[in-house]
Amino acid sequence: MSAVAIVAHHERHEAVDLIHLAMKWLHEHGHEAWVHAEDAAALGVADVGAERGLAGADLVLSLGGDGTMLRTVRLLDGEPVPILGVKLGWLGYLTELEPPELTSGLERFFDGPAAGRWEVDDRLMLDVMLNGGRDGTWRALNEAVVEKQEPGHTVRLLAIIDGEPFTTYAADGLIVATPTGSTAYSLSARGPIVSPRHRAVLLTPVSPHMLFDRSLVLDPSETVDIEVLGHRQAELAVDGVHAATLSGGDTVRCEPSSATARFVRMTERHYHQILKAKFGLADR
Repeated sequence: MSAVAIVAHHERHEAVDLIHLAMKWLHEHGHEAWVHAEDAAALGVADVGAERGLAGADLVLSLGGDGTMLRTVRLLDGEPVPILGVKLGWLGYLTELEPPELTSGLERFFDGPAAGRWEVDDRLMLDVMLNGGRDGTWRALNEAVVEKQEPGHTVRLLAIIDGEPFTTYAADGLIVATPTGSTAYSLSARGPIVSPRHRAVLLTPVSPHMLFDRSLVLDPSETVDIEVLGHRQAELAVDGVHAATLSGGDTVRCEPSSATARFVRMTERHYHQILKAKFGLADR
């Protein structure tokens, strides 16, 4: 018997039918299953939920889009539990299944990786530390962003790479991204798209007020520190969620985490073909 936890998008009420379908299939096949307590309450399915989080799960079923996948990773907090994503919504870079494939996907998962029916796609994550970890630590799958708070003003940010000052940016912000995050905020700031097969860290400025406006692609062994200069406050956001308010002298460090995000893959995924489909690119 395996234990399966379900995380679902709170505003996708089509998730309710999928929750009941998944719970029925899992119980019929002898597995323990529950819905994350917060989601069960929000979706009105407390009768199939439990007052528990994700502890003890052998698999987490994520029902939603990429935002729900990010939240699932955040809830796992570094635990090496595989995540099987079912896409509800528009974007699905990280999800694996469409809703009609749910039960067949569960069947394939429980056949086991030894049967060659699925594999784990391990994704690089970042450890993010404020002032050496004294004022907070987080993990990021996509990115950590230090950006301005006040409209109409830039913020001055000193980028330090491997302990050596690189340059001071006058910009709306700086993004430290993983290859997974290269198609998120970093992309909208004109950063490069990097295959998640690579281990790399991206440093991308947001609307810099300077001639140097290019991203850097760094080796993951190179630590990145961002120090806030001057009197204007800044904000630290991790995977799109506010983490802390920063003042002059505060320093954010980003470095590769020992933890990875573990996604279940059941089909061979060519990254360039995923990009082609998501961006609506044509052959000619």
